Amino acid sequence: MLASGCASSGKPAAVLSDNLLEASNPQVLLLGEVHDNAQGHKLRYELLRQRVEAGWRPAIVMEQFDRENQDQLSKAQKGCLDAQCVIRVAGGARWDWQLYYPVIQLALTYHLPLVAGNLSRADASRVVRDGVASSFDPQSVKDYQLDQPLPAAVTSVQQQEIVAGHCNMLPEMMVGGLVNAQVARDIWMAKIIRDQQPKDVVLIAGNGHVRKDVGVGYWLNRVTPALTMRSVGFIEGGGNGGRYDSMQTVAAQTRDDPCKQVKK
Repeated sequence: MLASGCASSGKPAAVLSDNLLEASNPQVLLLGEVHDNAQGHKLRYELLRQRVEAGWRPAIVMEQFDRENQDQLSKAQKGCLDAQCVIRVAGGARWDWQLYYPVIQLALTYHLPLVAGNLSRADASRVVRDGVASSFDPQSVKDYQLDQPLPAAVTSVQQQEIVAGHCNMLPEMMVGGLVNAQVARDIWMAKIIRDQQPKDVVLIAGNGHVRKDVGVGYWLNRVTPALTMRSVGFIEGGGNGGRYDSMQTVAAQTRDDPCKQVKK
């Protein structure tokens, strides 16, 4: 069992849960994150590294790369010798890339395909304006039933999460569009994961995206054939509540009040 480095909060280092280490490799492994939690990144990397070193060879779909930049990402994988080069060629400005360096380097070392999984801001803006279906081709609209209203159980939870994530200060007129953008991201990730078949896939994304009840896992199950899937949340405390198949608790990252800027 491998320990992570010490969390920035000064609390004892966490170790990977036995059930995560012992579980078999599914066709799709959804691995979450709190984006800025360094301990969670270390534990997730150790989980993935052990499985890859034992012989697993999945494609790695990453939320951190916008999907229209796949050509740049593919060229970087062919031409770069290290992860820093990939980040320089294909990474954007929105992420703390050093947290993702080990996963990208692992992919280069073992020749695992890196796949861009996210919407760009331009795509997201179009979805906010025109609805979820606006970013998909007609077949995908049919496959994911996007010509019908989105499931209320999904939109209700997503709305709660988005409002809370904006410190309960989001103007009501903006909520629906942001819910649509979040759902569109989840469906795109599910679609891109399916596009990798028959290769197994690991998704690297935020905890909200890897939820099996309303996130990528939900949308993967809306389309046949069924895939064996396992979702793992890397959580700063709190209960599972059916969100994930497994949960790894990590110490809370020391950070400024995230609502400070919103309140301004």
